[in-house]
Parts: sequence; structure tokens; C-alpha cells
Amino acid sequence: MSQDRLIEIETGILAKNDLYAQANRARLAERSILAVNLVSSPGSGKTTLLCKTIEALGGQPLGVIEGDQQTQNDADRIRATGARAVQVNTGKGCHLDGHMVGHAMDHLDLAPGSLLFIENVGNLVCPAAFDLGEDGKVAILSVTEGEDKPLKYPDMFTAARLAILNKIDLAPHCDVDLDLYEANLRRVNPGIEILRLSARTGEGMADWIDWLRAQLADKSAPEAAE
Repeated sequence: MSQDRLIEIETGILAKNDLYAQANRARLAERSILAVNLVSSPGSGKTTLLCKTIEALGGQPLGVIEGDQQTQNDADRIRATGARAVQVNTGKGCHLDGHMVGHAMDHLDLAPGSLLFIENVGNLVCPAAFDLGEDGKVAILSVTEGEDKPLKYPDMFTAARLAILNKIDLAPHCDVDLDLYEANLRRVNPGIEILRLSARTGEGMADWIDWLRAQLADKSAPEAAE
């Protein structure tokens, strides 16, 4: 297959996905629902962070779309918190797309003013290119992954609004330079917001919850609905 044909196919796939994403975005805006796309490599602690986040949010209406290639293990962990969750298994697919998310939203039937968490498949490549209709991508990094991770996968961190440095309780044991992590993140995305936290110990979790509540308040503001 020629390179021109490959480019044509890829462009067609992304264009079709964008139509689904636009429809998702309109549905979410109509109900003032904040959608956050959680992206990371495997093992960053996404699901643990999400469970702790749900607990910290208390009575905030929310739902979760859980993306994995196989199993319902993570969705079961989410449901154990009392939250509603829809599992999407992508099989050999390495990311969620707009059509999958729209179909999953049909099963959640979220109330106005809700939070929608989309936990994407663990992968720092493909999810960067696929708009799901979300309000923003949140890239989660475990401090054990190496300070050069943002430089190796710049597309993802350029697309993200917020980067979370997770598992900072392990930093003293891993010879990790957190300041270098932040410097490399800003090399690829000067405007990215950065939070340091530990889902396990709770350190920094309040800042994350405050960030979510602020984004939700902005989404629900009268001028945002116009």
C-alpha cells in the first residue's frame, strides 16, 4: 500500500471520528456535563486515582467509561465505589474513539451537572490523536516512568490540558527529579498545568479535586451554556 493511500485512510478515519466527537460534545454541553479523558501508559495508577477521586467527590453526580482491551476488572473496581461505570473492551484496538464513547454515554444517562470520567486504554500514542468530545485530556504519569517520558511521547503531552505526577510518595526511593519532570512537560507544552500527588497517601489530592470542581463550575456557568 502506497504512503499516499495510508495517509488517505488515516485522514478518513480521523474525520469520521471527529463527527462522532462533535456530537458527543454537543450532548455534554447541553447538559453541562464535564468530560475528562484520562490518558496514560499502563501502570501509572489511573484506576486507583479514579477510585480515590470518586470517594473524595462525595455526592457529586458522575459516571465512568472504562476502556480496556480485555476484562472488566477496572470497571468492577469503579463500581465498588458506588459509581456507575460502563466497560468498553476494544479487543485489538489501542484506544477509545468517539463512536465507542457516544454509545457508552447512552447507557450512563448522566444527570445535568455531572462529571464524566473516560479512562482510556493504557497507551501514550493513539489516544493523543482521537478526540472523544471531552473537555480536556488529563495525562497521568507515575514518577517511576522516567523524567524523559514527555519528550518520548510529545503528542500526548501537547494535547493534554493537565499532567498529574502520580505516586510521588515513591520519589525518594527512585532517585526521581520531579522538577525535571515538570521542565520536560513544559518543553513540549508550555501551557500545561501540572499537579503532584499520591493517590495512595492522599498527598496533593485536594488540589486535584479543586481543579475538577473549578472546571465543572466553568462548564455550568451561564455564559458557558450560551
